Amino acid sequence: MRVRFAPSPTGQLHVGNARTALFNWLLARGNGGTFILRVEDTDLERSSRASEAAILEDVRWMGLDWSEGVEVGGDSGPYRQTERFHIYRAHTVELLSRGLAYRCFCTTEQLEADREQALAAGLPPKYAGRCRDLAVDTARRRVENGEKAVIRFRVPADREVVFPDVVRGEVRFHTSVIGDPVLVRSDGVAAYNFAVVIDDALMGITHVVRGEDHISNTPRQILLYEAFGWTPPVFAHVSLVMGPDHAPLSKRHGATSVAEFRARGYLPEALTNYLALIGWSPGEGDELLPLDELAKRFRLEDVGKSAGVFDLEKLAWVNRHYLKAAAPVRLAALSVAHLKSAGWLLEPTPRDLAFLAQIVPPIAASVDRLEQVPARLKFLFDYSAERALSAPGVLEEARGARAVVAALAEELASAPPMLNRGAFRALAARVKDRTGHKGKALFHPLRLVLTGESEGLELDVAVPAIEHGAQLDQAGSGFVEILSARERAEQFAAALSLEP
Repeated sequence: MRVRFAPSPTGQLHVGNARTALFNWLLARGNGGTFILRVEDTDLERSSRASEAAILEDVRWMGLDWSEGVEVGGDSGPYRQTERFHIYRAHTVELLSRGLAYRCFCTTEQLEADREQALAAGLPPKYAGRCRDLAVDTARRRVENGEKAVIRFRVPADREVVFPDVVRGEVRFHTSVIGDPVLVRSDGVAAYNFAVVIDDALMGITHVVRGEDHISNTPRQILLYEAFGWTPPVFAHVSLVMGPDHAPLSKRHGATSVAEFRARGYLPEALTNYLALIGWSPGEGDELLPLDELAKRFRLEDVGKSAGVFDLEKLAWVNRHYLKAAAPVRLAALSVAHLKSAGWLLEPTPRDLAFLAQIVPPIAASVDRLEQVPARLKFLFDYSAERALSAPGVLEEARGARAVVAALAEELASAPPMLNRGAFRALAARVKDRTGHKGKALFHPLRLVLTGESEGLELDVAVPAIEHGAQLDQAGSGFVEILSARERAEQFAAALSLEP
């Protein structure tokens, strides 16, 4: 078994195409086959090496390694279409010499007029065949005289093209609705349907798994396989990925590319696991499975025909599962970019990363994606007593808890630095004894004073983090200044004293 993923490097990797890559990878991995990565870059105006590099990086990030193709090599290369023009030219000459292709000189205006005429008559628009019977010598002279021409494939008349589709069953097209497709454009660049057939045949592709938007291309490609005497591969056209409104997933639905989901802090194992579930089920009531297990269970025959809807809530659920399972050191490293974006971190030191490995995992357990981590760590890096007191209802509550605020400030003034969990609990107990406040009447004011927020991490987790962070600043750190618990209590008490 040999399958391929062949992206066009004209932009970012769409999650729909990423799912196609994933299905191909799962099929190959589960059957001991070869997963080939080929680049279809014949759109010379829009293609770029930067886009290619970004797509390859995203495919690797997803965990989809390839054993043959671009940047890896293999016996069937080159693996970029722009490096295969000589191969396409040789096959073009063969079809021309056998009368299976011809030169077409029709202008864009003529083709558009023919199209409008067909539509007005209620017919499917297709090439009218104006140059189909042009004498070969005449066509050659016109080219020699400088006329631009495309090369078209001569589609057999009155044929029904039938092919089995693993996902959709038997598919039929009559050649009366196909028209003669362009094989080579006037600039000499091979068209998609021509290049893809030659590439798939010469690379020995046995299964073509792609989106259902390619179904209409398939009869043209099968006719080309027949023209060259090649056996077509097995075809499987999977449903497109839709938005919640059942329209093709696009920018108006939000993030659509792997790069965007990656930047927002979704883990690769979460995105790949979720994409596998769109239109397919691993069975046995399981959904959360690693790639290798998904590959063992994947069968093309089990892929559904119905359109798959991209559900952000389901993706968030999957991502939360993998965030909870991720190693603390990994979560710390992945959070760095988001903390930098928030302006709270420059370049982390090893001590900074060790600190993050302690504080991020408890936070990650309550977020959908890592870009939400800075908001949950705002209490560490962006404390402001004045801002806390200006929140609705806080000033009134603080006035009623002046005794708690004062007792906390006094206890912290004499407490040793680096309060750990046990030391903070003991300190809170002393404040309770001094003030008679308990439960919410005690701990909510403590939270307001120490974090500046009304909710968040458990205080016996948050306060040691505050104290640890404050010590980092003294030892040299890439973080912005983190105020200690004592400094926060002093600031809060001072701000409250200014209030009438």
